Amino acid sequence: MKLATKREIEEIRKRFLEHYPDSTTELKYKNLYELLVAVMLSAQCTDKRVNMITPALFKKYPDIPSLANADVEEVKELIKTCSFFNNKAKNLVKMAHMVMENYDGEIPLDEKELVKLPGVGQKTAHVVMIEFTKANLMAVDTHVFRVAHRLGLSDAKTAEGTEKDLVRKFKTDLHRLHQAMVLFGRYICTAKNPKCDTECFLRDLCKSKESFKAR
Repeated sequence: MKLATKREIEEIRKRFLEHYPDSTTELKYKNLYELLVAVMLSAQCTDKRVNMITPALFKKYPDIPSLANADVEEVKELIKTCSFFNNKAKNLVKMAHMVMENYDGEIPLDEKELVKLPGVGQKTAHVVMIEFTKANLMAVDTHVFRVAHRLGLSDAKTAEGTEKDLVRKFKTDLHRLHQAMVLFGRYICTAKNPKCDTECFLRDLCKSKESFKAR
């Protein structure tokens, strides 16, 4: 597969920003605490499912102190319809404990500190900072990975490698481009039956379109 040229990359950027000028996460949250918890739950789970789980969770544990004192089994019961709920419940409580003990109850808005929290990897930290602070960062989930490869923006085998390629090629507006690629991959450039003929505004720039014609 050919990689996109500099001219194509700029055109892809332009169209993403035009079609998704004010894109934000579809996770529902009211503050940094709720955002972090929602993003932690969203790993390998849909935003729609997370949004069904969090109202009851936040009602019982509305802040870091209450979650730090939570019974892990009760947290598991509240999030049991989420993938990997056992590990996520343990990490949520551990995360809150660490925030109380090491950060005086305030969630750190710093990538190096965020990734020290249980259950928070680089992607989770980036998503939180992209959404909450509009940080010039990129995060690669399954949607961004798929879109990046279909458009020839990366041929890296890993999410980390793909992230590096996107940062190097786009350089700026990364928070907006991340959200745009997530929404584009979720609703248009889907894993199965992508809407190439009906809704795709990047069809002429797609490096994978030939393979879809045969389907």
